[in-house]
Amino acid sequence: MPFDLAQILQTVSVAAIPILFAITLHEVAHGWVARSCGDRTAEMLGRLSLNPLKHVDPVGTLLVPTLTLLFTGFLFGWAKPVPVNFNALRRPKQDMILVAIAGPLSNLVMALFWALVLKATLLLGAAPDNSVYFFLRMAEIGVFFNVLLAVFNFMPIPPLDGGRVLRGLVSEPLGKLLDRVEPFGLIIVVGLLYMGWLWALVEPLMTIIKSLILSMVGL
Repeated sequence: MPFDLAQILQTVSVAAIPILFAITLHEVAHGWVARSCGDRTAEMLGRLSLNPLKHVDPVGTLLVPTLTLLFTGFLFGWAKPVPVNFNALRRPKQDMILVAIAGPLSNLVMALFWALVLKATLLLGAAPDNSVYFFLRMAEIGVFFNVLLAVFNFMPIPPLDGGRVLRGLVSEPLGKLLDRVEPFGLIIVVGLLYMGWLWALVEPLMTIIKSLILSMVGL
């Protein structure tokens, strides 16, 4: 099926702002909490910036999401991870959990923000033939992508944030086993995506969380 370049460019123009700021604030949230817990690595490397270019990974943020969206219909990718020296944290095992959950929680807050924008556009009478409709579509993508990012990252697979949380909760022998799994985490995720299991795991939770967020703003 030939690509509709105009449609692709239109979608990119609408999605760029919510997606870039979703990944930016996700990574910065990790760094902010790490700094508050004693690790200033991200700060010293200039990664506590709200400039999206500081967090863009050419492959994970640009190439992979484009290809997976076009060929699988599922948006998958990653930003340049904020470096965290867990040994520099005041309470490494406990603080690891706080640092890990900061990213997904920031996405849930952003999803709520975009839900408010969505409600505002509806009140203003957004329609395909007016400029407000652009912001309605942007808000819809903002809610969807931030919920997706939060749920996806909470999956208990290292090195995803859920894997970090799990590492901080389990005993040290189990934790060392997770450490051995971590180098293969991305392969596991890609395998789940290829087999179609990833969406089956993520979609039900997304539906519940998205419904809760929309209900919070009266939608």
